[in-house]
Amino acid sequence: MAGEAAPVLAPVSSGAIRMDADALNAFMADAFPHSKPGSRGHVVLAEPGHIRARIDPNDQALRPGGLISGPTQMGFADMAAYALVLAHIGPVAMAVTSALNYQFLRPCRPGPLFADAHMLRLGRRLAVMDVRIWTDDADKPVGQANVTYAIP
Repeated sequence: MAGEAAPVLAPVSSGAIRMDADALNAFMADAFPHSKPGSRGHVVLAEPGHIRARIDPNDQALRPGGLISGPTQMGFADMAAYALVLAHIGPVAMAVTSALNYQFLRPCRPGPLFADAHMLRLGRRLAVMDVRIWTDDADKPVGQANVTYAIP
């Protein structure tokens, strides 16, 4: 209504989230309408400073030797970092990856992949995150990424 003030949002903080797992998954589905369902993974947990995501790669994600491909792992790490940024700043579609460094630690066997993304620093213009990718044991990651996002 005219004359009503817009709601005042708390300042962006790594200690509070603005979007939960359901809101993040709905946003991703709307923001990437041409992606096949399940191809990007989905957020299963969102809490201050951390999200957990899951993807169930299909046979197209495999490389020779029957392992999950590097591009699949890196794309999943990027999705988890994007979700973590959005969880904290809200639905800002134009937050973009500005750096991603990925380390392959172990062979990534077929099956469900999980990502634990942790916020290292959330500033006004940049967010820096650590993302660990694992299969059946969170203490034995198959990959690790340092991801920086530029925030508009």
